[in-house]
Amino acid sequence: MTRSLDEWLAYQDRVNVRSIELGLDRVSAVWQRMGAPAPARRVITVGGTNGKGSTVAMLETMLAAAGRRVGSYTSPHLLHYRERVHIEGIEAGDEALIASFERIEAARGDLPLTYFEFGTLAALDLFARADLDVAVLEVGLGGRLDAVNIIDADVAIVTTVDLDHMDWLGPDRDSIGVEKAGIAREGRPVIVGELDPPAGLLEALQRIGAKVQRAGVDFTVERLTEGGWRWRHRDGTTLTLPDPALAAPVQYANAASAIAALHALEPGGDLHAAASAGLRSAHVPARLQSLGGDPALVVDVGHNPQAARALAEWLDAQPGGRVHAVYGALSDKDVGGVIRALGARIDHWHLAGLDRDTPRGLPVQALAEQLAQALPQARYDLHDSVASALAAARSAALPGERVLAFGSFFVAAAVLAESAGQVSA
Repeated sequence: MTRSLDEWLAYQDRVNVRSIELGLDRVSAVWQRMGAPAPARRVITVGGTNGKGSTVAMLETMLAAAGRRVGSYTSPHLLHYRERVHIEGIEAGDEALIASFERIEAARGDLPLTYFEFGTLAALDLFARADLDVAVLEVGLGGRLDAVNIIDADVAIVTTVDLDHMDWLGPDRDSIGVEKAGIAREGRPVIVGELDPPAGLLEALQRIGAKVQRAGVDFTVERLTEGGWRWRHRDGTTLTLPDPALAAPVQYANAASAIAALHALEPGGDLHAAASAGLRSAHVPARLQSLGGDPALVVDVGHNPQAARALAEWLDAQPGGRVHAVYGALSDKDVGGVIRALGARIDHWHLAGLDRDTPRGLPVQALAEQLAQALPQARYDLHDSVASALAAARSAALPGERVLAFGSFFVAAAVLAESAGQVSA
């Protein structure tokens, strides 16, 4: 039976009763049955709590500017599944994805793969057929037991480590750092993008025997008063670069890690030209993406306390009128931590229930209870969908004020779909 892409995705949701099942045995066995070809001549794997998608995007554009054939794999998607797999900057087509899913299905036999494992194998399969110079792979969850980790990275990046997915990765930054360290390989470079990484991460990398390069130690960032910034490496390499096209102060750290990875991968390349061109052209939807209008509408996928602190930093650097938040969350997130990180910067919260969108979605009344507990003086109203919360925020906001929609990929997808006049898929 020939299935459409949507039918394949629905089928993958049913194959494994668990939506998340960490471990490499099953996915590795299927990949071996498919011949286990190299997805590219070299591989960069990007893990971390936040900043992975932006870092992948900058690596993709930098490598393309250097003349390399590049494939990138990210997750989740916002509006369409095709967003997850790029080959030379172009999304994979439905036909290519379907053909890959058919090959995976023929190889897996009775091994139950998760939705994410199907997607990871499809990306690797398509990359292997595309004669790529470099594949850039984003970790889905954790690192050590994530499906992406069946591929040995030539260079690994751990962007940040913070409290998220604790049911799967551990109760503190040290234990989460150990899981994220698992993408590194003995004798190969690993870039640590955080200025204050947890000891658990560094100790695990030492046990692995990876060649660690740390932000603030082996490479540094200096913002310039006249605009632009300077990247310095301990080997003496110094680059004066344009500001990233991606908004938010945290993007300098992501850019610095991407450049460090590129420097480790190709130490003799024209790093300045590639980095400059890549920084100017890298764009990722829903990373402080401005959708225009007055009042202005900004959408972001930030969904944990660390991401909320980055949003707070951005708001502090962008003084303006009152801020109306459109906020929805999943039930396994630290909602109180997110709310406390933003605090009084939000003048009015337009809360959206996500329980209609996903079984993991937090009902709006439960969200309101957590808001009242974390921020007793907060002003808010309740909505059963992102669309109605967004409409209320736009109606309440005056010219010169801002609407900030965030809290989940489901929130961002709904806002982008509404803005584009379409329904997300």
